[in-house]
Parts: sequence; C-alpha cells; structure tokens
Amino acid sequence: MEILPKSLSRWVKAAALVAALAPTTLYALTVDLSPEQKDRPRAERVAEAVAALPKDFKFATDGVLTVATVQGSLPLGVLATDTKTVVGNEPDIAQLVADSFGLKLELVSVAWPDWPLGLTSGKYDAVISNVTVTEARKEKFDFSTYRHDVLGFYVRADSPVKSITEPKDVAGLKVIVASGTSQENILLNWVQKNKEAGLAPTDIQYYDDESVRELAIQSGRADAYLGPNAYEAFRSAQVGKTRLVGIINGGWPLAADIAVTTRKGSGLAEAVTIAINAQIKNGNYAKVLARWGLTSEGIEISRTNPPGLPKS
Repeated sequence: MEILPKSLSRWVKAAALVAALAPTTLYALTVDLSPEQKDRPRAERVAEAVAALPKDFKFATDGVLTVATVQGSLPLGVLATDTKTVVGNEPDIAQLVADSFGLKLELVSVAWPDWPLGLTSGKYDAVISNVTVTEARKEKFDFSTYRHDVLGFYVRADSPVKSITEPKDVAGLKVIVASGTSQENILLNWVQKNKEAGLAPTDIQYYDDESVRELAIQSGRADAYLGPNAYEAFRSAQVGKTRLVGIINGGWPLAADIAVTTRKGSGLAEAVTIAINAQIKNGNYAKVLARWGLTSEGIEISRTNPPGLPKS
C-alpha cells in the first residue's frame, strides 16, 4: 500500500485549498430536521447502474433498497423531529443510491455492533454509516467509497494560525486531542518527529467536556483542536466560531476511505460505485455534502474495494 507522499499528494493540495475556502463558504449552515426532508437532493434513475445490478441479487424487499444506518449525531445521522426517521448525510447518500437504481429507500436504524450480522444475513442490502474500509473488513464485505476518512485541525475563527498539514506546523502550538484515539497517535507521532528535527515542542491538551474544550480554544488557552472532521466541520459551519486550517487522512500516513458496505461477493458493490460516480458527475453528490457542511471530505471518484487500512 502506498503512503501519503505518493498516494495523496494531489488530495493534500486539494485539502489545503478547501481549508482556505471553508471559512467563507460554510458559515450559517441551516439544518432541516423534519422527517419529510423536502430539500434533500433527489436523482434520476441511472441506466448503467441498473444494468450493473446482478441478475441473481435478492433485495431484502422487492423494489426497495434497504439500508442500515446508525443514528448518533449530526451531520451523519440523527432522529428527525418525529423521533423515528433518521436524517443526515448518510441518509442523503442512501437516497441518491436508491434513486439511481429506481428503487424506494427504506432506512433501518441499527446499533453499531449489529450491522455486520444484519448485512451478512440479508436483513438489509447495504450499510451506509461512516464505515471505514479496512483490510480485515474486506475479507467479509465489499465497499464503494463515498467520502474521505479525514481528521481536521480547527482553530478560533480569528486565529493567526493559517495552515496545519504536516508535523512542523504543530511545533510550538497548544493542541487539543482526545485521549486513546487514532488522532492522538498521529499527533504524538508528529511531536516525536519534531523532537528529532530539533523543533519546538507541542503542548498536548486533553478535555473530556466539549464545552470546556471550546472555551479553551476561544480563550486562547489552546491554539487548535484535532478531531474527526465531519463533526467539527458541521459545528463550524453552524456556529462560525472556529475554522478549518488543515485536514489529514484518518489513517495517516496511509489513506483511509468511508464506503457503502455490501455483502461480500454479492456483486452489488460494482453497481453502487457506478451510481455514486453518476451522482458525483451530475452534481447531486456535492449538494448532499454541502447540505451538511462536509464539502471538505468529498471525493472525485468512487472506487470499489480500494486498499484498506491494514490489520493491526
């Protein structure tokens, strides 16, 4: 598997551009939590995607694409105002795929530990719930990518910090990160590299309370926060008190992707990939990401079963 400098150089340049533009393009994001989702982008049937559907594939329900998703928090998925319909970026992606196949969409809210068995048993046709592609998971499932799995560095809106994309950029800064996470491991790796290079140390800070973390950033007690980009991008877009100054892949220095998950060998993944690429080309995909403040995680092309994060 290729490492970051070779496999993601173009993507990193694009990420830097997104970081520069994000503060002016995402603030004042409005959110529709109604079960009707009248502003949800919809798509026309994609003939090529339909033709790619395996002739012997048995949908969980005829004429319906049944998709499992875990409702947790925005922007990925939460319960609507009716307290039963899941809304968010993941349901929007599911809708585009279902529309591409000319099928009705049925969303099934599941607990995270339950989706593998439910998918394998045919209880639902696909899982769209922030699932990262890994080599271990590829032994049991097929994947069609639809977002980069990325972490984001966020600073106060008026911070003098302009860009954080590589180890030297955190030298001398006070950075907040969650303990016991992949992003902590990445940050500790960066700090060690800077130490070996003779650069200034980084003051790593830990806060369990989100409000205390936010206060630390706004008061200047901390310079930046490194965390899952999806949630921070959404919060930044809504409130406008922080801004994105850099994104790195969640598998740094390896590439990681978020993907629609389907049964291994079912043949559905190829059709899903064609559907997603059609929606990328016609602009619906970009609308869905923008709707939930996730433009910075967009992909240029969907891939079937790309290299995944290695087994630990």
